[in-house]
Amino acid sequence: MSVEIVKAYLKQEGCSKEVLEFDTSSATVELAAQAAGVIPARITKTLALMSKEGPIVIAVAGDAKIDNRKFKDTFGMKAKMLSAEETLAATGHAVGGVCPFALPEGTKAYADISMKRFDTVFPAAGSSNSAVELTCEELYRFGHCIAWVDICKGWENEEETEGRSI
Repeated sequence: MSVEIVKAYLKQEGCSKEVLEFDTSSATVELAAQAAGVIPARITKTLALMSKEGPIVIAVAGDAKIDNRKFKDTFGMKAKMLSAEETLAATGHAVGGVCPFALPEGTKAYADISMKRFDTVFPAAGSSNSAVELTCEELYRFGHCIAWVDICKGWENEEETEGRSI
């Protein structure tokens, strides 16, 4: 099971944070926010896409959407989301549990700056009913992210303040 792989991976990486496993689905931003008791923006969506070099995942804030111009400027191509089957093959995680942890060799991870406005965020942990609360730097470090990127829109005018960094 993918959540067990993520738990073992995070422990091996030195992460002492507990993986939260919910009785209900956390497969969408809205469901995850309800399960974790936080605003949707603090839920981390991990998007699986294809780049010129192969599959990539990008962790973004729950209220962010890909800005096609920014994505093309950053990666030199149009954003192409992977299908559910391609996502599972590229990440080892099924849609709803995709995270930047315990990725197969060759799949690269990035983190979007849309998350940096929060003290902590909640990425999935390998299953459609799990999450782990991490600082953005912990997510970046444990996800072995290559770089912080700015490829999203729709989050800059967020009015919510819960969990926001000062």
